[in-house]
Amino acid sequence: MNKYSISEVAKELNLTTYTLRYYDKEGLLPFVERTPNGTRLFKESDINALKIIECLKSTGMPIKEIKNFIDWCTDGDSTLQQRYDMFLERKAAVEAQLEEMNKTMELINLKCNYYKTALEAGTEDIHKNDKIGNFN
Repeated sequence: MNKYSISEVAKELNLTTYTLRYYDKEGLLPFVERTPNGTRLFKESDINALKIIECLKSTGMPIKEIKNFIDWCTDGDSTLQQRYDMFLERKAAVEAQLEEMNKTMELINLKCNYYKTALEAGTEDIHKNDKIGNFN
């Protein structure tokens, strides 16, 4: 079984070693082995767990709630329902974020088209009657 140093894992996941140490300090890495002198040794399963942590973090989940998830994982099958419910909540949150981002993209696309046609015409006057707003 391959073992990886903290710097190797940081590079693999595009994180800093500081971030990984912080996660460890916050209790997100209870599964990571240590040598007798305290050096962290990561396995593939640890890297996969870190990918899940990063995924949850990217959804806006606070570290404290991610810690709850890690604790539930450690507790085993008795927490399957909590973990499932948590991922359903994360899914709903991400869907809401995507909806907001899609609305943002629609407006950005409108403004790109506005400026493209104005540039082609050499003036914004062609948009005097547009409903995309007067704020340039």
